[in-house]
Amino acid sequence: MLVALVFALAAPAAAQEPAISVPVKATPIRHFAVGSHETRFGPLEFAGGLSMTSPVDHFGAFSSFRFMSPGADVIGVSDTGFWFFGTLTRDAEGRPAGFSDFSMQPMVDGAGSSTREKWTTDAEGIAVKDDLATVSFERVQRIAEFEIERGAMGAAIRDLDFLVPRHELRNNRGFETIAYAPPAGRLDGARVVVAERSIDENGNCFAAILEGPHKGVFTVARSDGFDITDGAFLPDGDLLLLERRFTLAQGVAMRLRRIDGATIAPGSVADGPVLFTAGMDYQIDNMEALDVWQRADGATMVSLMSDDNHSLLQRNLYLEFRLLGE
Repeated sequence: MLVALVFALAAPAAAQEPAISVPVKATPIRHFAVGSHETRFGPLEFAGGLSMTSPVDHFGAFSSFRFMSPGADVIGVSDTGFWFFGTLTRDAEGRPAGFSDFSMQPMVDGAGSSTREKWTTDAEGIAVKDDLATVSFERVQRIAEFEIERGAMGAAIRDLDFLVPRHELRNNRGFETIAYAPPAGRLDGARVVVAERSIDENGNCFAAILEGPHKGVFTVARSDGFDITDGAFLPDGDLLLLERRFTLAQGVAMRLRRIDGATIAPGSVADGPVLFTAGMDYQIDNMEALDVWQRADGATMVSLMSDDNHSLLQRNLYLEFRLLGE
């Protein structure tokens, strides 16, 4: 114990590896449905999107992000062990136009060094509050807190108890989602984690409320072969989940599901309706990341990003929707 304490005190506060400036080329996506000018998809209204490329090799593999300012400044993680930062720019009509000041930085260990090994840096989810980022990792299953300092992201300041028994978490199907509940809601601003496909005997995905008056383990109903890839809370306390499915016959698909906030409780099976499902006839790819934010006019906005797996056959996409009726 004493040796560990001495090591922690001696570890550098800032990372040794510098951030990498990343130029981003963005091509606007004007229409979500291929070959159609339709903008309404269930309760969602398409507001614009981007297809993004960069000459920098590390660009891509984006697994989760959060807006640090509504619809503008972004922090995120990739499942190859990088932080990314940038600012979403907009055209005269307010539609997404590109990303400026984009940078990436390797995640580091307590010695300030990056292993660059996916086994130990497979970051899948991020939640942000003030200057604190909480990140969920697969493979080596853990949830860790980091101080946010752009360009100088250091090692984790502590690991959290994720409550779900470790033996229940599948190697590459662990916690894909971590999100803060609304501070004024029933969960009192607690962090909530949901697994991609670590399932119980009934086929439901393990999840947990990590703190607060309702701290404990619950599950989220799984259906139709879809896996959970990210989520964020809506202002009313419902949890919006992004889900993905891939089959050789039908290719990739995504859907959005609204989990009733009242069903998020220890011992409960949380569930809710599917809002929209999209397949290969829409501008989608391997959709991994989601955030919810409020536009200046009060509209509730839903933003999605894809993970290209550093494959020439896949794309890095940013998609933006207005959630109607909110």
